[in-house]
Amino acid sequence: MPINAELIIYGLVFIGVLVLVEGVYLTVFGKSISLNSKVNRRLEMLDKGQARQDVLEQLRKEMAQHSGVRSIPIYSLLCDKAQKAAIAFSPRQLILLMAGLSGVAFLGLTIGTDSGPLTNMIVGLAAGVGGVYFWVSAKANKRISMIEEQLPDAIELMVRSLRVGHPFSSAIQIVSKELDDPLATEFGMIADESAYGRDVGEALKDMAERLDMQDMRFLAVAVTIQQQSGGNLAEILAGLSKVIRARFRLFRRVKAITAEAKWSGKFLSGFPVAALIFINLSDPHYYDEVKDHELFIPACIAVALFLAANLFVMRILTNIKV
Repeated sequence: MPINAELIIYGLVFIGVLVLVEGVYLTVFGKSISLNSKVNRRLEMLDKGQARQDVLEQLRKEMAQHSGVRSIPIYSLLCDKAQKAAIAFSPRQLILLMAGLSGVAFLGLTIGTDSGPLTNMIVGLAAGVGGVYFWVSAKANKRISMIEEQLPDAIELMVRSLRVGHPFSSAIQIVSKELDDPLATEFGMIADESAYGRDVGEALKDMAERLDMQDMRFLAVAVTIQQQSGGNLAEILAGLSKVIRARFRLFRRVKAITAEAKWSGKFLSGFPVAALIFINLSDPHYYDEVKDHELFIPACIAVALFLAANLFVMRILTNIKV
């Protein structure tokens, strides 16, 4: 069965959207904003001559600007992930980017395929919005994963700093200079806020809520309790580091155990849809003989419901809290 060229074009359009988003992002904000960069973005901004207060204000704006725009219909789908990823694009810029990429995808489909304008418009919109959502989601997952891996090392570095006599604010400052991004910039913001008079425990709590990380909440609670009740903070944080590492190992083990079930559910639900798209692109008249049957539409609806139920059930079975 010959493969329709439109199938390849649709895939290339989606890949092109992802490449364009990443290219525009790095061009506008520089390579240091990439999660693969070893450069501490906050320190780089300070090295360029920006005032400490201006750097703090810019970083706080970038990391909190997505939390208050959940009322926008399309943008509400990705605002939480954009906040976790600390996307430097403003909500307005992301919406304009989705619209622009949808237009580029529509133009590419119009030139490269024989599909009608309505089909190209729907596919182009799906490519623009879906591509940006996929990009933001990937950024958020990667950033949170990196922070989770860095956090035990950061806490142990704070423990060593406290044991040699540094105050806690200085320990946070040391972490912001010694570690790589993304956690270094996060702790750098806390160090700057502390220098301007904000309570460290409150700043840690806000960061934990913004990132929605349980381990970060543990750190904020430990620091707050020590500030109010006293005690050996170094010993508290040393114990917390061991707990976080143990939870991290357990989480990885659970993730490995449930990986097969998760991907089986996704494959079993996605394969029929992918096969349907492939068959329609390869042979548009394949279902002509049964399209007019009275049970065709009810059967399609039933199959869609079963596929959705499969995803839902497998998600419940594999969603193990650690």
